[in-house]
Amino acid sequence: MELLVEILGWIGSILLIGAFLLNSMNKVDTQSTFYQLMNLIGGVMLILNSFYYGALPSSFLNLIWSAIAIFYLVLILKRNRESISDKMVSAHSGKQ
Repeated sequence: MELLVEILGWIGSILLIGAFLLNSMNKVDTQSTFYQLMNLIGGVMLILNSFYYGALPSSFLNLIWSAIAIFYLVLILKRNRESISDKMVSAHSGKQ
């Protein structure tokens, strides 16, 4: 079990650092699903790792980090749905 927790912690760290690096290099937009998923998955992995080792402040930090990612993922998905709906309405009204 400890090995799995260690692996999750390392992968989570790599995901969060990778997201930060990609954003800093202007390779990924903070409003992209990919960026927010990297933050969410990395944060959850680090929650599991830090909670396992009793590092409650780190668990709390990553819980908030993950909650922010979920919040923005929901906003992105809503925006994408609205965009698709608008395109469908425009296409439909253009045919008439």
